[in-house]
Amino acid sequence: MGYSSPTVLLLLLFSLLCLSVVTGAGKTHGRSNKGLHPFSGTQKEKLSHLHFYFHDILSGRNPSAVPIIMSNKTTSGFGTTVMIDDPLTEGPKPTSKIVGRAQGFYSLASQHDIGLLMVMNFAFVSGKFNGSSLSIMGRNAVLSNIREMPVIGGTGQFRWARGYAQAHTVWFDPPTGDAIVEYDVHVLHY
Repeated sequence: MGYSSPTVLLLLLFSLLCLSVVTGAGKTHGRSNKGLHPFSGTQKEKLSHLHFYFHDILSGRNPSAVPIIMSNKTTSGFGTTVMIDDPLTEGPKPTSKIVGRAQGFYSLASQHDIGLLMVMNFAFVSGKFNGSSLSIMGRNAVLSNIREMPVIGGTGQFRWARGYAQAHTVWFDPPTGDAIVEYDVHVLHY
């Protein structure tokens, strides 16, 4: 079946109109987004190293970690999930200066060992990264001396972030489950 010249011309014009609508969809209409996208060529990538301590407290009158799902189907605790709003401090003592909060959850995600699925944001409340956050999601094999989890994104100064976080438990109280974990985070960002 052949198309007449006016039909082909109308289809071509319609295609061009659709293309201009699609390519204009990313415009900010009066707001400048220059420098907000790393691929614009205006920003240089930086490597930042952050070091802090994570205080996961399940005991006491004001816990920072609260079990929200308790698994009673397995002896390993598989499926148990804990919601967190843990302080991040400069030093290992609970009285050290707070630099942020670890907010999210972790779940016992392995049936065969103690492997946690960590899903959390490090929300910084002081220092040069105040108001920025990093998103972490990955496996935490808590019985290993050093565990590594990926940084999958961030906000504020950590927009377009990627990198890794290494965790090392410095103190653990088996009766309560309370722990202090040292974090070294290496992150590339713009």
